[in-house]
Amino acid sequence: MSWFYRNAIRPLLFSRDSEEVHQATLAGLGNVARVPLLCDAVETFCGSERLPVDVFGLRFPNPVGLAAGMDKHAQAAPVWPSLGFGFSELGGVTSHAQDGNPTPRIFRAVEDGALVNRMGFNNPGARKMADILGDWKTRGLWPAHPVGINLGKSKITPLEEAAGDYAETFRLLKPFADFFVINVSSPNTPNLRLLQDKAALGVILAAIQKENRASGSGGAAKPILVKVAPDLSSADLDDIVDSVLARKVSGIVATNTTVSRPESASPASLKAYAEAGGLSGRPLRARSTEVIRYLWKKTGGRIPIIGAGGIFNAEDAWEKITNGASLIEIYTGLVYEGPTLAREIVEGLRKRLEDGGFESLEEAVGSANK
Repeated sequence: MSWFYRNAIRPLLFSRDSEEVHQATLAGLGNVARVPLLCDAVETFCGSERLPVDVFGLRFPNPVGLAAGMDKHAQAAPVWPSLGFGFSELGGVTSHAQDGNPTPRIFRAVEDGALVNRMGFNNPGARKMADILGDWKTRGLWPAHPVGINLGKSKITPLEEAAGDYAETFRLLKPFADFFVINVSSPNTPNLRLLQDKAALGVILAAIQKENRASGSGGAAKPILVKVAPDLSSADLDDIVDSVLARKVSGIVATNTTVSRPESASPASLKAYAEAGGLSGRPLRARSTEVIRYLWKKTGGRIPIIGAGGIFNAEDAWEKITNGASLIEIYTGLVYEGPTLAREIVEGLRKRLEDGGFESLEEAVGSANK
């Protein structure tokens, strides 16, 4: 299926504008999501075998997740398990609805297997998102795997008011997710990355955890994770680890997109790299793994890590896991490799566990660092 997608379907899709293809794909999947029989049909071709893993108190049917940014409106939420995913991270969602940055805002570097995007947290806002998620629950179509929600800061909210902005979004969406990811690392909201500063991040996490533990605030406390940029120094990562430990954060997502650009022999790729925005895909793989390895060693493996960045096959996923990721997420790889990628990664991981004599995926986490 991947060969057919890459050689027959992808060239047709890539002849059109990136965001136009994205929106059309999500609209089609949204229609499928409303019909359980169609979801079953999709699962026949794309569904994954079980490779269960327990992380921050949740049971995941397999470790391969859908990264934030793919389904910002929860438009196709029920279909992601049928496409082989062990979990999905919806959003990013902000307190206020916003259109994001002007178009065009997604650019392909095809020869390098990369994307540059400057979407800017385009989303319907927390209240509308709560309505959408509530509707899926009412219809009895809630995804059959853990659901995370990525939280961002509204563009119109001043940095000094960021904590309240994040806390309000969390309060509205808490009943609808199994875990939450605090995104302070997107390069596409002005000055957002300044919130990775130890003091600023501590204030945000304190506000969210206060809401999280409040009685009557949408049920039991939920796991909270922080998503970090790949461009941080070791000292910056140390500060984030300190904040995570101090605020009893459940995990870290490593990494977001990068503002750096690789060298390339492709004029078309260089043209894409000249655009402002965050870079994802193959050029990010090594740095993302480096950050995962650093965080795993720094914490002694005590804080679960979701690995993201340049995962296009089972080998890439295995690299992330053996360097310290308990779970992994894909986005750009899905765009380039097609709808059976999650299944293929799970199959490859199962084989690597067997070949390596591991009894479970948890046993393999961080094994390259030991």
